[in-house]
Amino acid sequence: MARSLKKGPYVDEKLLKKIEGKKPQTAELIKTWSRRSQIAPEMVGFKFGVHNGKTHIEVLVSEDMVGHRLGEFSPTKKFVRHGGKMQKELEQKAKQAEIASAQAAKAAADTSKAKKK
Repeated sequence: MARSLKKGPYVDEKLLKKIEGKKPQTAELIKTWSRRSQIAPEMVGFKFGVHNGKTHIEVLVSEDMVGHRLGEFSPTKKFVRHGGKMQKELEQKAKQAEIASAQAAKAAADTSKAKKK
């Protein structure tokens, strides 16, 4: 839901106090639970540890992130993978292709060493 323009963006006051008077290059990781805070231009260059419900995920704020919320860059759900028989077959084929390419690269390296001697 959009915030009223006359109210302005919501930035947690505690966050602003934590970055006040610090330089982005020398500042340490700033831990926060305030996922709803919008990223202000003053925050550019700082590293925030945004809590995702389990751990703090490190977020380096850049100019492109201004106006977005901190929680957007700290996903709360982890995608494991889709399962099933078909998925397992695809993974096995990918493994076999990787092994074959590694063996081919090793054979090529061995032949180039033999030519040098």
